[in-house]
This record gives sequence, structure tokens and C-alpha cells, in this order.
Amino acid sequence: MSLMKSLMGAAAAIAVTAGTAFADPAVIFDLGGKFDKSFNEAAYNGAKRWADETGGTFREIELQSEAQREQALRRFAEAGSNPVITMGFGMADPLSSVAPDYPDTKFVAIDVNWLDGENLRQVSFAEHEGSYLVGMMAAMASKSDTVGFIGGMDIPLIRHFACGYAQGAKAVNPDITVVANMTGTTPAAWNDPVKGSELTKAQISQGADVVYAAAGGTGVGVLQTAADEGILSIGVDSNQNHLHPGKVLTSMLKRVDVAVYEAMKAGTDLETGKFTMGLAEEGVGYALDDNNAPLVSADMKAAVDAAREQIIKGELNVASYYADNSCPALSF
Repeated sequence: MSLMKSLMGAAAAIAVTAGTAFADPAVIFDLGGKFDKSFNEAAYNGAKRWADETGGTFREIELQSEAQREQALRRFAEAGSNPVITMGFGMADPLSSVAPDYPDTKFVAIDVNWLDGENLRQVSFAEHEGSYLVGMMAAMASKSDTVGFIGGMDIPLIRHFACGYAQGAKAVNPDITVVANMTGTTPAAWNDPVKGSELTKAQISQGADVVYAAAGGTGVGVLQTAADEGILSIGVDSNQNHLHPGKVLTSMLKRVDVAVYEAMKAGTDLETGKFTMGLAEEGVGYALDDNNAPLVSADMKAAVDAAREQIIKGELNVASYYADNSCPALSF
């Protein structure tokens, strides 16, 4: 019981599933919780898939504060979890401090790609490529020639989403207006559905009839308000089409679930290094299912699929916000 008490002594308990005492993988969910219907939930789905397929168990914690980041990393590493999978750019600094102290533990950093460390697997995504495709769809579905983007925390990652989206929309309609707002400048911006709702209403007042949310749990408020107000929305990370059938045009899939599943499947044999998952790796894409099929015409699908192939072949370049902290299609 002493190990269990140690693991659960923090402000928020680290949940340890039944099973072997050591070598279980662990997942540290970012602020917003594992059931945010977006980024964290995609990670949970990947972990659950691994557990269901293998009968294995994993440990987990849903962070409640910034102070818990380093604490959770050290507790899992000391308990023998391997690999330890972390969600979000906010884990970068704690990982840079903790990973060197546990050279035999492999750490997976989702949405991080700038750290040094032989025991780190860093996985980033080409969000701008997937966002380009849903931007095209937004422009083709819009009747007002105005579409919106609502981001979570104002950081380069979310501007990366917005930049790809604006480029896709303007590729379809060079004269389209793209209205972009961020929810905030602190981590609270990932879990503020009320603010997401307010921003959606403000964008509707500016003429937007399709709104793309890249805001974690805040996006739930965006999608709900869009449905209530009779406009279309676009989900992110997980497939959110089912949340409001017939009201969500599509979802920009970011296959965090695949990244987590593959890390758990590899276990201690996990390859470390820096990896990027884009369209070519099926790391991003758009969702089409029974919930949104009536909204996506054959012409729309054909155009988007053609653009996807062009991007994969290198015939179409989607500018990255990361290149020089600017976007050719959108001013921040």
C-alpha cells in the first residue's frame, strides 16, 4: 500500500489500474481532462484501444494544475511506468528537466518536437495540412463568403491550425473573409466552453456561417452554439461529427490516438527521436461518416481529395506558420 499512497498523495490522484506493478505504460492528460471530446480524448481512445487489444493496463492522471506536470512525470518514472506518454506542449519544460534523471525510461511527448534527449520520442503533426482541407470545405459550404476560426490558447501551434485553414478557404474563394479569434492566453483557454459560445455568436454577427474550432474543451461550446444558431461548425482532433449530426460539416482529424496506441504497442522497444505525422502518414485528415455525409457533396469531396493528393506529392505547398511566424492568408 505504501507505493499506492505515494502515487496518490498529490492534489489529483494518479490512477493506477489493476495489473502488474511495474512496466505499465502511463498517460499524462493535459488540462481539460481525458473526456474533452477532442485532443485528450483522442489520446485516451488510443490507450484504450491498446488495452482492449492486448489485455494490458495503463496508468493515468488528468492534470488539474501546472504544478502537477513535473510531479506526475517523476512519480510515474519512479513507479516503473514505461513508456510515459505526455500530452501537449506544456509538458516540454518538465520533460527537459525530468527525462535526463530517468535514462532507462522512455518518454513520449505529443505536440513537442524541439527537445534534446536520447530517451524522448517527440511526435508533432502537420496540422496546417489537415486544416487546409477543412478550410476548403468551409469555403465551399459557406453561403455568406465569411468563415470563422476559434482557437484555444494563443500559441504558435494554434496559429498553425488557423493559417492552414485560411489558405484552404482562400484557395477556393480568394475573396472570402476569414474571421479568427483566440480564446485566451493562459491554459484556461482550453476548457472554457462559455467563452467559446460567446466568440461563436460574435463571429456569426460578423457574417460567419461556418466556424472551425481548434480549442480543446472550449470547442464543445463552439459546436453547440453553431448548432443552436443554425450555422455549420468544424470539429478538431477527434471525430466530433456525432456531437451534432447534420450540423458539423466535418472534423479535422489529428491522429493522436494512433500516436499513443503505437507508443504503447512498442513498449520499452519504442523508437526515440523526432517524428512528424502529416497527410502522407495519415496523421491528419478530415472525417466523413453518416453524421455529415449529407453535408459533403461529391464535388466537395473530389476537390478536397485532389488537394490531399497534391499535398502528399509535393505539388501543392501549404505554408507553415512555424516557418517565419506569419501567415500569407491571415493576419493575427
